[in-house]
Amino acid sequence: MDGRHKSDHEDESEPGHAAPVDPKVGRAYRLTIWGIALGILIFAGNVVLWAIAIGNNQLFKDGVDWVYDVALYGIAALVFGRDERAEKLAALGIGAVMAVAGLHTLYDLWDKILRPRPIELFTLGFSAASAILIAYLIIGVLWRFRAERNPVIKATWLSSRNDAISTTGFALLGLAARLLPVRWPEYLFDVFVAFLCFQASWAIWRATRQS
Repeated sequence: MDGRHKSDHEDESEPGHAAPVDPKVGRAYRLTIWGIALGILIFAGNVVLWAIAIGNNQLFKDGVDWVYDVALYGIAALVFGRDERAEKLAALGIGAVMAVAGLHTLYDLWDKILRPRPIELFTLGFSAASAILIAYLIIGVLWRFRAERNPVIKATWLSSRNDAISTTGFALLGLAARLLPVRWPEYLFDVFVAFLCFQASWAIWRATRQS
């Protein structure tokens, strides 16, 4: 009786994960993360092609910036469910991508200060609106997984949270920069976004160690 009960309990979670994951949750997460990675890749590719066609460098940069999200969700999609070691390495890889994104944000801030960029209404409006829409779509489909302890799931959830905050903030500050004669609110928000990236990297590292 005890042995059978133990066996049934063990079957309730998928084997090989860095932290226990219910099979139904695992299957749903796997499909969700593949959909996110492929969806962003298709969207970013179209933005880059459009930017090349119209010769807009800022739009091209905005399209290329999606590479961080494609890499992050692509790593999660490829590795999730393989084995404990692979999941931990993937989570650390996602944390590293976010740390690089934080460093890139600080570099971009320094470049903005040295060479202030003109604000293009059309480019800023399209990039901000599309980024906000995608960010909240992602956070919406990942919402059900927010309490999972698995490091890969935790890493992608923290990334979606950061994207929702940063894209909304950048859109509002971009509008403020058009209306106000100062740019310091935008610069201050860059520092905040970099902090979020580093904080998420630290949280992912801790979750990987604890699991």
